[in-house]
Amino acid sequence: MGECRLDHSTEDVRNKLAEQTPFLPPALAAQLNGLLTETLSQETLNELFHLLKKYDLATPEERIQREEKMAKLVRE
Repeated sequence: MGECRLDHSTEDVRNKLAEQTPFLPPALAAQLNGLLTETLSQETLNELFHLLKKYDLATPEERIQREEKMAKLVRE
């Protein structure tokens, strides 16, 4: 994934999560929804947005990598 210089708002990330929720493991989607109720750093918001972006088009291997990174964000 390329670097994006655009800062994404919590609302941007919520919208992207809603768009990708049908493709995510249900437990992970629920954890991410919970995470978005917290105050997150701009860096975390941007990272999460880009992990979610085009998730539905990612290969199974890429999805696993993204899911691991998302799970790590939830644990932090």
